[in-house]
Amino acid sequence: MCGRYATTTDPGRLAVELDAIDETGATGDQGAFANYNVAPTTQILTVVERHEHGRTDDEPALRVRRMRWGLIPGWTKTAEPGVPVKGKPLFNARADKAAGAPSFRDAVKYRRCLVPMDGWYEWVVEPDAAGAKGKVAKHPYYMANADGSRLYMAGLWSVWRDRAKSESEPLLSCAILTTDAIGDLTRIHDRMPLPMPKQHWEAWLDPDHPAPASLLATPGAEVVAGIVARPVPMLVNSVRNNGPELLARVTDQAEAGQIGLL
Repeated sequence: MCGRYATTTDPGRLAVELDAIDETGATGDQGAFANYNVAPTTQILTVVERHEHGRTDDEPALRVRRMRWGLIPGWTKTAEPGVPVKGKPLFNARADKAAGAPSFRDAVKYRRCLVPMDGWYEWVVEPDAAGAKGKVAKHPYYMANADGSRLYMAGLWSVWRDRAKSESEPLLSCAILTTDAIGDLTRIHDRMPLPMPKQHWEAWLDPDHPAPASLLATPGAEVVAGIVARPVPMLVNSVRNNGPELLARVTDQAEAGQIGLL
């Protein structure tokens, strides 16, 4: 699964890098966009490919958008004016089952996106060496490209509108696709976010055609060959903590636990 990740991506710079349109309206310096503990229900950066509104005959363009992390299906009922019914956040979707799931199947066909990130966190439950017999601890690990390059994960997105209000603002939301972990990552968790290599972006983001089923399959080991996992401080266990210290290098989980107690 993928329930927490880190990103330092500046939407404006990302748009320039990808020759995309920045629709976030964000301004600020590089540090203003850093989030080292991204959690579900927050607004996150995504990359989509869409036509100009109402002009399906034009060439679609890449667009950088902010969306709520936790997909809200378009058919979700209204709790109160302008507010969808609350439920369990759909922040992950299994790539092998999404096409048949009511919450995701429409998005699989025509609303796919990329979620840029620096790396993601997973937790390993292990005996607590410092605790009483039988006690366990959740040790966090950080998975990222060894060379520090940005990762792009496959995602699905949705548009929700209050049907009772004809002029209601659309609420954009998304989920990150997950697949079976492969290679060395299996020692950390049995699931991982689904990486989307650049050579597949055109087919994956195509707004007019479903993506090839092969892109929803577990990728080959070469796709994650550059990703390394390392223990990080237990500070990341709380979403209230957010800063570069969450990515501090520790030699082992004993040290990570000590840092988390500061």
